[in-house]
Amino acid sequence: MTDFARERMTQLLAEIRAADIAYHVHDNPIIGDSQYDALFAELKALEAEHPEWVEPSSPTQRVGAKPVGGFQEVRHQVPMLSLDNVFSVEEFRAFVQRVQERLGSVKQLQWTAEPKLDGLALSIRYVRGQLIQAATRGDGETGEDVTANVRTIASVPLRLAGYAWPEHLEVRGEVIMKRVHFDQMNADLAQRGEKTFVNPRNAAAGSLRQLDPALVATRPLSFYAYGVGALSAPLGESHDAVMQALKACGIPVNPGRIVGDAAAMEAAYVDLLHQRAELPYEIDGLVVKVNALSHQDTLGFVQRAPRFATAWKFPAQEARTRLLAVEFQVGRTGAITPVARLEPVFVGGVTVSNATLHNFDEIARLDCRPGDAVIVRRAGDVIPQLVRVLTELRQTELPRIERPRCCPVCQSPVEQAEGEAVLRCSGGLVCRAQRLEHFKHFVSRRAMDIEGLGEKLLASLIDAEVITTPADLYRLKAAQLQALDRMGPKSAANVIDAIEASRDTTLARFIYALGIRDVGEATAAALATHFGSLEAMSTAETDALLAVPDVGPVVASHVSSFFASAQNRAVIEALRTLGVRWPDPPQHVVDALPLSGQTWVLTGTLETMTRDAAGDRLRELGAKVSGAVSAKTSCVVAGPGAGSKLDKAVSLGITVWDEGQLIQLLEAL
Repeated sequence: MTDFARERMTQLLAEIRAADIAYHVHDNPIIGDSQYDALFAELKALEAEHPEWVEPSSPTQRVGAKPVGGFQEVRHQVPMLSLDNVFSVEEFRAFVQRVQERLGSVKQLQWTAEPKLDGLALSIRYVRGQLIQAATRGDGETGEDVTANVRTIASVPLRLAGYAWPEHLEVRGEVIMKRVHFDQMNADLAQRGEKTFVNPRNAAAGSLRQLDPALVATRPLSFYAYGVGALSAPLGESHDAVMQALKACGIPVNPGRIVGDAAAMEAAYVDLLHQRAELPYEIDGLVVKVNALSHQDTLGFVQRAPRFATAWKFPAQEARTRLLAVEFQVGRTGAITPVARLEPVFVGGVTVSNATLHNFDEIARLDCRPGDAVIVRRAGDVIPQLVRVLTELRQTELPRIERPRCCPVCQSPVEQAEGEAVLRCSGGLVCRAQRLEHFKHFVSRRAMDIEGLGEKLLASLIDAEVITTPADLYRLKAAQLQALDRMGPKSAANVIDAIEASRDTTLARFIYALGIRDVGEATAAALATHFGSLEAMSTAETDALLAVPDVGPVVASHVSSFFASAQNRAVIEALRTLGVRWPDPPQHVVDALPLSGQTWVLTGTLETMTRDAAGDRLRELGAKVSGAVSAKTSCVVAGPGAGSKLDKAVSLGITVWDEGQLIQLLEAL
C-alpha cells in the first residue's frame, strides 16, 4: 500500500504539472477545472498522510510561508538594466541604423519583437531545476526578496519541466494582472468595502509587495518571461532560441513574439497598436531586440541600457480637462516648480488631478491660465504633462500667472540665476519645505550614514519641531524619540547610538552631507583632497576653487554662496561644537598618495566589495574615481556585467583589471 501511495503521488505530480504547463505556457487546457481540482485534492490528501514525501516543488506548497516583517535586499548577479525608448518611426529607424553601423559587415540582421508588458519586473533563480529565489528589479543593482510571494503565482513553475535546463538559471520577466482578473478583483474589493486599485499595473506591483504570502495567493497574478540573467550554460544562440528553451522548461514566455527584419518590426508595431485595446493585458509599446546573442555581445551596453534593444513606446494617451489653479512646490535644492491642479480626468489607466509645468518659461509658452480648457498627456504613460491650452475656447479674459517673488513656504526671496529658467528659494536650511529633503540627504548612507533615521521618523521630528537644522540631530535625547508614535526604548537607543557613531566621519563625507548644490560625492572628495581642511575651503576665493579638478565656474559659485550665508556657517559651527569631527590630513598629502593624479573607472559587479567601498578606498589613495572612460583614464576595473565602458577602454588601449587585481593593489598599499 505504501509503494502504491508513493507511486500515485508521483503520478499526480506529473499530471498536475503537465496541466499547469498546458494552461499557463501553451494557453491550451488539457483537462477541465473540476478534474484538475480532483487531482489536486487527491494529492493534498496523500501528502497529509505521508508528509515525509512532500516535495518542496509540489503545487500544494505554493502557500505556506508566514508573513514577513519586511523584504530582504537581494543583489543581482547581473544588473537588471532598463531599456532606452523611441517614440516615432524616425527614431526607430535611427536606432536600427546605429545598430547596423556598429555591426558593420552584418547585412541580413534579424530582429525579434514582443509586447512591452506593463507590470513589475522580476528575476527568478532556479538551481538544478528548483525555484530558490525571486527578487524585484529595485534600482537595477539591488532588489527585494519576494520568493515566498512568487511561489504563490500559479504560472511560475516551482520545478522546471524536462531536463535540458542549466544547473543555474535566472529567468527575468514581468508580473502582470490580466484585465479580466483585475476587473473581477476590484469588484470583489468594492463589494467588501475595501480600497480598489487604479490600474492592473498598480494592482500587480502592490500585490507582489504584500508581506503576507497567503494574501498574495488570493491575487490573480501572472508571470511572463522576457529574457534571462545569470546562467551556468547557454540556452541557445539567439533570443528567440532562448525563449523557446524557457518555454520547453515550462516557463510562460512573453506572448506574441515575432522574428524578422526591421520592416517586419515596423509592421508589428502598427498591428500591435491597433490591437492594444483588445489584448487581455496592458501594454505600453513594443520591445525590439537584435536576435543573435553574438550580435548582442558585440553591441554591448551604454550606461544602464543595452544597445541591442529598445522600447518603441506607443503614443502617450491624452484627455481634455480644465486647469483649476497653479501651485508652487519647493524641492531640496530650493527649486520652485509650478504644478497645474486639474479637474480630475482619467488618462491612460489612472486618474490625473495634477500635471507638471516644469518652469515659468513653460507657462509663458503655453499661455495657460486658471480656468482654461487644457489637454493633459501621460508622457511615456507615466508622468502627467499639460501639453496644450485650448485658447480658442477662452471666452473671457483670465488672469495671468505671476512669478512669485518670495518662497511660498518660508517667504525668503526667490532668486533666478543668469541663463537658468528655474526659480529658487534662497532660504536654504531654514526653509521648511527643503528641510525634510536636506535631512534625508544629510543622514543618507553616503553622507553622515545615520542608520535608523528614515523619512517617516525625520518627518515626525520636523513636524514636532524637535529638529530644524542638522545640528539638532546631535542634541536629540532618547526620551524625545520615545515620545513619538511607534518608537520604543530599544529603537530610540539604536538611533541615538547611530547618531553618536556618525560624529566620527571624513571631511569628504561632511562636505557632501551639507547638500551644497551640484556638489556630489566626487566633487566633495576633490574639494576635501585639494584644500585639506574645511576652513581653507570655506574661505577660498573663486580662483582657488577653480583650481580643484572638476570644479567649474558654476560649482565654484555655489560653494562660495553656500559659505557666504551666515545661517549655513552657524549650522556648521554648531555641528562641530557638538562633536562632529574628522581626521586632519597630513601636510602635502596629495603629492604623497600613491595614486595621486590617476583616474580610475569601476564598471560591472564587484563580488568581494561594493563599488562604493572600492571607490572610497581608491580616493583615499589619491585617485579620482570617474563614471566615464576617456583617454585620460588610468585603469578600468571591470566585473561581471561590464558593458560599454569596458568596450571603450579596450578600444582606447587603457589598462583593464579584474577585481582580484584591484584587491591585490589595495592590500599592498
